[in-house]
Amino acid sequence: MKWPGWIVLNIVLIAGAGAARAQLVIEITEGLDNPTAIAVVPFSWQGEGAAPEDIAAVIDSDLMRVGQFAPVERNNMLGRPSRASEVYFRDWRVIDTEYLLIGRVSATDQMRIEYDLFDVLRQTKVYSGVELGPINEARMLGHRISDRIYQQLTGIRGAFATRLLYVAVTVVEGGKDYFRLTLADSDGARPIVLLESREPVMAPTWSPDGREVAYVSFETNRPAIFRQNLQTGAREQLTNFRGLNSSPAWSPDGQTMAMVLSKDGSPDIYLMNMVSKKLTRITRHYAIDTEPTWMPDGKSLLFTSDRGGRPQIYRYTLGSGVTERLTYEGPYNARARVAQDGRNVVMVHQQDGRFHIALLDLVTSRLQILTRTELDESPSIAPNGSMLLYATKYAGRGILAAVSVDGDVKFRLPARKGDVREPAWSPYMSR
Repeated sequence: MKWPGWIVLNIVLIAGAGAARAQLVIEITEGLDNPTAIAVVPFSWQGEGAAPEDIAAVIDSDLMRVGQFAPVERNNMLGRPSRASEVYFRDWRVIDTEYLLIGRVSATDQMRIEYDLFDVLRQTKVYSGVELGPINEARMLGHRISDRIYQQLTGIRGAFATRLLYVAVTVVEGGKDYFRLTLADSDGARPIVLLESREPVMAPTWSPDGREVAYVSFETNRPAIFRQNLQTGAREQLTNFRGLNSSPAWSPDGQTMAMVLSKDGSPDIYLMNMVSKKLTRITRHYAIDTEPTWMPDGKSLLFTSDRGGRPQIYRYTLGSGVTERLTYEGPYNARARVAQDGRNVVMVHQQDGRFHIALLDLVTSRLQILTRTELDESPSIAPNGSMLLYATKYAGRGILAAVSVDGDVKFRLPARKGDVREPAWSPYMSR
């Protein structure tokens, strides 16, 4: 069976991309007009040799990346306090600082980071905290502090101490390309290759507890769905049916996986019990039903279907079996992903022949286009619902980019070499 062009769009994007396993870099392109000025003073170090990580630099970079903060440059700081007794608020008022973060790092068998946040204008301490963890996880400890500071100043839980999955491809002239499924911190640092293959790898997704990932690999000479444990590296092949095996999506409770199979004819949505591996077919239509994603309550799924003539987003309710169409604006809406609030849905939306990322409010039915680049694909929402990642092209290369759900903040995450595709933002990670 020959699939229409829209269903193989993701395969085309990956197969045409060339990427190395290089670390992602961050290029901020748009932020708020009046970001909050915060000084993150270099943390003092108590331990043998040099500090294993510049924790303050990690926090500084995290806060700058979301576009809501303007960290003070270190060479403009009039002091380097590490304890409350060393803070002189006048030094920070004179350089128009609104908040001040100081800290102390020590290490024996593990790392200990103590930190304090001050409101400079009110001359008060507003928050103090301690982070403990392995020395080799110093960057993640810094991200956790960023989460605390972000929540204290915005009221929204931070998502810096999360991880990213993405697919990178190294183009080999005259040969077969290398596909690498890569795991990295939320800022693109510390990349780890989970799987390297000469055959395409696509559609990575996370288990709800963040301990496993699933993806589609062509290593068996046909698309097959695999799951992989991140701690042990153990892999399990879940499907190997003839035809299409794609779009794995764990249910919120982790007990079921939605997927797309064409073993019985046209592509339909199936549910697999993750213990018994029993399959249940939930859509039966001659059209193409694909790209399932769960609503946060686990009672319904969204999926893409061309049963109305063009790809649009539909919702299937498990209890009743009722299917309803959700999108009507535009000739093409696909690859829906739902925020944890169950209200905001991001998707690929076509306008004037170009593919953008759009946000649909399920309560008001308002559709807002968030990006203006071209061939935008594969949106993935941060677990706090504030930002989303997507794949796009910039300067002739495939890159990852991010945009806030209100469209005000934007940044790019290109690899130092080559292209990257198929981002998947992790859930909150257990320690």
